[in-house]
Amino acid sequence: MSLLSYENIKKVMFKLEPEIAHKVAGCGLKFIGACPPLFRYMVNRNFVDKDILRQRIFGTTFYNPVGLAAGFDKNGDYIKSMAALGFGFGEVGTVTPKPQPGNPKPRLFRLVEDKSLQNAMGFNNKGSYYMLQNLKKLKFFCYPIGINIGKNKATTDIEALNDYEKLFRAFKDYGTYIVVNISSPNTPGLRDLQNEKFIKRVFKLGKSITKKPILLKIAPDMEVDDAVNLSKVAVREGASGIIATNTTTDYSLTPRAKDFGGLSGDVLKDKSFEIFDAIANELFGKTVLISVGGISDANEAYRRIKAGASLIQIYTSLIYEGPSLVGKINRDLIKLIKKDGYSSIYEAIGANRK
Repeated sequence: MSLLSYENIKKVMFKLEPEIAHKVAGCGLKFIGACPPLFRYMVNRNFVDKDILRQRIFGTTFYNPVGLAAGFDKNGDYIKSMAALGFGFGEVGTVTPKPQPGNPKPRLFRLVEDKSLQNAMGFNNKGSYYMLQNLKKLKFFCYPIGINIGKNKATTDIEALNDYEKLFRAFKDYGTYIVVNISSPNTPGLRDLQNEKFIKRVFKLGKSITKKPILLKIAPDMEVDDAVNLSKVAVREGASGIIATNTTTDYSLTPRAKDFGGLSGDVLKDKSFEIFDAIANELFGKTVLISVGGISDANEAYRRIKAGASLIQIYTSLIYEGPSLVGKINRDLIKLIKKDGYSSIYEAIGANRK
């Protein structure tokens, strides 16, 4: 095993506090992005660009279906580096109108035995103005980027629509799509906005401000029927897609869970799939579906794709498996698609629903 193997790097990183390790990883990504020879080496090693995986979605080419979920790049600092890890697209944020520090520390925990994380970050970010300046630097950058937006902690539920209006206006001309995040468990009252009335209002507002596709991100802790119904309402009101799911507050999934924050990673896999599968059963073919939660290999990614996902996202598994994971998932996906006799990912998407 090489001294620079990810297993050895992980041993060092896991001795650091999770948030410090995150900052170290971020500095590493910035360095890769600023060093063209290293960037090219990493792209050649990790980025899979084959016709069999390409899709045209939201008027943009997605060279492969594996994206980085929101939460890692909260401020849009690492967008240029994401291709070096092999991602076909990225999602930045969650960004709020005003900068905010998030919840008190410690607020991020590794559940190593479960290959999972528990976070109570609370939308810590530098605010919409900072994010906007980063996005403005990408004027001729064609990498697909989603912008995940949320309300400030101090904003009451009654005033929440004002926060989303500010964010729609700030980012109306930027990114590939915008995601309405009302499903994080770490901002008080946020999940209370997962109701039909607010969804109607926020999508009506968003559609009046921007022509960018607007998606809804759903929590995994709702009753299945409620999640399906709210997703249907969102699509009826103009949503261009559904992302399922966010983190879970079902602490019964592991005896190592704390009693606050949201769980991600392997413990979320089945719960996330259950909600996604139910939503896909109703909305496959009617909107773009993106699946996230507990995906750590090509078999799970392919299960989501065959259930109806055009795209999938990962985050926690990247921490446990390392920078070669995205390339491995994509290469293995090609094998699975060909094994089923398909010539394109388009044929595999929703295959279990056809």
